Amino acid sequence: MATIEECRTALDTLSDNLATADGGVRAATAMDRSLSCHITDLDTTFVGRLTGGRIQVVDTVRGAPPDRAQIRLAMTGDDLVALVAGELNFAKAWGTGRIKLEAGFRDLLRLRTLL
Repeated sequence: MATIEECRTALDTLSDNLATADGGVRAATAMDRSLSCHITDLDTTFVGRLTGGRIQVVDTVRGAPPDRAQIRLAMTGDDLVALVAGELNFAKAWGTGRIKLEAGFRDLLRLRTLL
């Protein structure tokens, strides 16, 4: 089982990957939205923003997110680490319910290039 530190490192790596991406991926993440990533097996949520093509984690809280973020992710720590390492396909994991992504319709349309 992944640790909180491994999950935080994975989010930092994902942020770096998004910041250096080009084309459709960069355009999809060039928004300013509140973001939460709930790690279900650790019952911990990383709270932050997706802004300027980067994920900025501003807080780590125990349990579910305290406020409803505009973009909400939920998954196990192992799935987050595997996703960032390229070992887990996001679209398949989302389609089977391993990863949950909730956002407004417009945001989902923009984020579809990441799938």
